Amino acid sequence: MRAMVLAAGLGTRLRPITYEMPKPMVPVLNKPVMEHILRLLARHGFTETIANLHWFPELIEGYFGDGAGCGVSLAYSREEQLLGTSGGVRNAAGFLGDSFLIISGDALTDIDLTAMRDFHESHDGIATLAMKRVTDTSQFGVAIVGSDGRVQGFQEKPDPSEALSDLANCGIYMFRKEIFDFFPEPGTSKAAGKGDPPGFADWAMDVFPRLLEGDVPFYSHEIDAYWNDIGNLEELREGNVDALTGAVRVDREGELVEGYRSGERMEGEPDLVGPVLLAPGCEIGDDVRIDGPAVIGDNVRVGDGARLKEVIALPNAEIPARQVLIGAIAGARPSV
Repeated sequence: MRAMVLAAGLGTRLRPITYEMPKPMVPVLNKPVMEHILRLLARHGFTETIANLHWFPELIEGYFGDGAGCGVSLAYSREEQLLGTSGGVRNAAGFLGDSFLIISGDALTDIDLTAMRDFHESHDGIATLAMKRVTDTSQFGVAIVGSDGRVQGFQEKPDPSEALSDLANCGIYMFRKEIFDFFPEPGTSKAAGKGDPPGFADWAMDVFPRLLEGDVPFYSHEIDAYWNDIGNLEELREGNVDALTGAVRVDREGELVEGYRSGERMEGEPDLVGPVLLAPGCEIGDDVRIDGPAVIGDNVRVGDGARLKEVIALPNAEIPARQVLIGAIAGARPSV
């Protein structure tokens, strides 16, 4: 089974970070979140992979190349105009074959893709959607599912008091090639706005409703794995902390320490708090204290006397001398 990584979006809710990089390149534990996805695919045997690109495509292609460094063979499908959540998949249909996986390049997860594939192949459905139970349905699209696991309908971000389900759609799908028979004709997408290209299409507004209308079977695969779509700055912070503390199983880049102090500690000073991840290329001045959970990225400069607590410092950030940061995300310093 081949796989497609969705990596074309603008990442507007992660601005200002995504003014400088595409969302899949935003780091978690000092590695782009898309790298964690590609390594997950490789671990579960999805080695033939394609990614659709639009926003800063050269940064993704330049970093991952042919994918060999992550254990996959990676091809690319550039979109001059965004084609929507499913339009980009149709654009790559020639690569995907008879049965395929779709996964977001900005999701942080350790989902068991082998178990999902086994479930998909054991059912007669045209599609399998990964679902996870959530407490606050107002933040997610949820699926109404029958006792046999068959999807019967959807609600988009319902208030918990009105929700008919607590199964959130994770945006991780497995399809048979017949799914393309249920795409809208070019130029007829219900989700398309003015200026969108004819090939634009959307899963939630175009494809899944047609499956329901045609009584075509497709199924929910409930997971208990970690899943975070890194949708905004707070979720980025949470994702880094969760990865740092072991809530999600991903690789890290750097040295893990139980708090960090440069220079001599003062008598009576409170004990350091960990964990703190220090990238190999960071530069830390004298008399700096860092309490965790914290992640200090590659080429970060921390000035003398700075105090950091629960800080995520992205690659190339600069923290001035004697600066105090608590619970912050420090972005890259402007390029010259």
